[in-house]
Amino acid sequence: MKSVWLVLVGVLFAAPAAGQTTRTADIVAEIRVAIAAHDLDRADVIFAKGRADHGNSPEVIEALSWLGRGALAEGQLDRADRYAREAQQLAVASLASRKLDSEPHLATALGAGIEVQAHVQGQRGQRTEAVYFLQRELATYKDTSIHKRIQKNINLLSLEGRPAPGLDRSEFIGPPPPSLDELKGKVLVLFFWAHWCPDCKIQGPILAELLAKYQTRGLVVVAPTQRFGYVAGGTSAGPDEELRYIRQVRDKYYGFLADLPVPVSEANHKLYGVSSTPTVVVVDRRGIVKLYHPGRMSKEELEQQLLPLLVPSSAEASNPNVGSSVDTRPLHRDVPPFSRMAVLAVQLFGPSGPLFGHTA
Repeated sequence: MKSVWLVLVGVLFAAPAAGQTTRTADIVAEIRVAIAAHDLDRADVIFAKGRADHGNSPEVIEALSWLGRGALAEGQLDRADRYAREAQQLAVASLASRKLDSEPHLATALGAGIEVQAHVQGQRGQRTEAVYFLQRELATYKDTSIHKRIQKNINLLSLEGRPAPGLDRSEFIGPPPPSLDELKGKVLVLFFWAHWCPDCKIQGPILAELLAKYQTRGLVVVAPTQRFGYVAGGTSAGPDEELRYIRQVRDKYYGFLADLPVPVSEANHKLYGVSSTPTVVVVDRRGIVKLYHPGRMSKEELEQQLLPLLVPSSAEASNPNVGSSVDTRPLHRDVPPFSRMAVLAVQLFGPSGPLFGHTA
């Protein structure tokens, strides 16, 4: 068995033999394998071969954007910035004769190029410049598929410590969603999910367990979702049919949400930059965002965020040593603010992160 695995690894990591043409369908996958192995130099070789074979095709431009993600995850900021700028420039040039969303490779490349440049600025301590850059790009691409992705990165840089944006509550399943003002005095978890999302199905039971444990101490959950235009198997569906399907998915996989508000609105996902699901947002009792986290969280990670915000239990109030074995310090507590962008880069772009397995 071990020898079979070694052969498989050799196949995955092998570059094309001399004189062999790299298929454009393979170049992104091969570069991602090299990035997962922390081998940017090999990724460069694969990219150079692919570009020599195919020029600046949409797939090659997407591959270049992956080089930027990989360099960012490795902390090589100059290299990441160089890749990302070129990917954006090439994508914009290629879009002169077509719409962004007519070519998924270009949408991915452009979104990643913008994203990586902003993360590089953030890690260099240029937070204001990064947010301005993202806001400018959002104005340009607000009506495209990369809207949420750009907003996500604005939120990563600027949402924590600010009042939580209000939700669109015009359509929902379950009980009517309260306004965020009505929830002040509670500790709120916003759980952004999608009916097609496997990681959301992992996050759901964790939230259910924490809610059962801490509801009496002021924890509440609101679970916004949206329509995507399809149901099981990617079958196209109208609004009413998809809403019924959302209810079915909720009832089958998220039983704890049956009595909780589930706003259904694309506007909420755009506002909170939900380009990857789940996205978890923690809001304190004053309505201030304490955590904005694209991707799923473990029970321990989320509990660390919640405990300092919750009303103490009666036992803890009378005996401060009760519960002292639980580490309640915030996640990334020892990481300086802008160094945290590096942590997030690894979380999002690393091989186990939500954005490594998805192109959006």
